[in-house]
This record gives sequence, structure tokens and C-alpha cells, in this order.
Amino acid sequence: MEPNEGSMPQWRAPTKGEHRWRAVAVVVATVALQLLLPNELVIRPWWLLPAVTGLLVIALLIVNPGRVSKRSPLDRTIALCIVAVVSVANAASAVQLVDGIIGGSIADRPGSVLASAGIVYWSNIVAFSLWYWEFDRGGPGRRATGDSRFPDFLFPQMTSPEFTSRNWRPTYPDYLYLSFTNSTAFSPTDVMPLRPWAKMTMMLQSAISLVIALLVIAWAVGSLKS
Repeated sequence: MEPNEGSMPQWRAPTKGEHRWRAVAVVVATVALQLLLPNELVIRPWWLLPAVTGLLVIALLIVNPGRVSKRSPLDRTIALCIVAVVSVANAASAVQLVDGIIGGSIADRPGSVLASAGIVYWSNIVAFSLWYWEFDRGGPGRRATGDSRFPDFLFPQMTSPEFTSRNWRPTYPDYLYLSFTNSTAFSPTDVMPLRPWAKMTMMLQSAISLVIALLVIAWAVGSLKS
């Protein structure tokens, strides 16, 4: 049974929606960072990723230059394509980074290894933040309509509304923070996953971050001993 208007939590109420510009800005900046990766760690040709991402971003802004206030199939399809492109590019770079460290093809360039690991680590954070943002309660469009009743992630503001404004809603920076803390702590911190997909996705992200961190630390220790 649906709760009445007086008992409905504010984060569930319909809203005018949020702009995509913060997520788009982070994506563009992350793609620009990936251009700094060594040739061994990028999808070839090097211009393919930025070109595809740029075209998708332009298409997304043409389809919906304003707020994400409803669940539009075309809008959502383009947005998910952007998330997929960023995720595939980061996965490819992560695999090549691991192979380069283990195989020794880039291990003789300490500056390159550290910079590349930092870029791949950050790109992993961004990629998963986009997945969380696009799938929690059906995505930003569906969250704006208030149609989705149960959250996939439990934010502190949901359980302690007295510590936040009446109009608080989770927006992209909240999901970016969730992704960052999950990558650095290798576990949930203040935001709890409630649905199986959220738990499995956070587990996968933590595993990827842990592998990158352990390999870079092992490489650093080996370099100091040599």
C-alpha cells in the first residue's frame, strides 16, 4: 500500500530533477585524463574513445539540454551508452596496466606506472559512480518523478532527515562520493547497498580497486629492493 502524502519521505516526492552537467563535466575530464595514458594502456586508435564519448555527450545534450525530469527512453539509452563506453575503456586500461606491471613492459618507467595507476584508479571511480547514479531507483529521470518506491542505496540523509534540508535528494556528487569511498575503503562506508545488484556492483568495484592497489604497492616494493 502506498504511503499517504504526509508520511512520504521527502526524497521520494516528485521533484524538478537535476541537471546532467556535473556528471558530463566529470566524464569529459576523465576522458581527457585517459589521453595521458601510455600507448600500451589505451584503446587504439587513441582518438576513438574521446571521439565516441564526445559525440554521445553532444547527442545527450541535444536530446535533453535541461534537467532530467522524466524517464525518456532515448535520453536514457544515450546516457547508458556513455557509461558503457567509459566502463569498457577503463576496463581495457586496467587489464593492460595489470599485464604491463606483471609482464614488466612498463615496470621500468616508475613515473609512468604511478601516473597510469592513478588515472585508471580514478577512471574506475567515475565509471562506477555513473552506474550507481543511472540505476539507483531507476535513474535520475525516474527518481525525479517519484515513481520508484524503494531505494537501492540507503544514504544517511534518508535515516536522519533532521540533519539535512527538507528538499534533499541524492544527486550525482552523492554517487561519486559513494564510489570514491567504496574504492578507497574496499567496503561500504556511510551509504549502504540494499539491492543484490548494488551489493554485487560494489563488490566488483572494490575487487578491481584492491587489485590495482596491491599490484602498484608490490611493484613499488620490488622497485625499492632492486
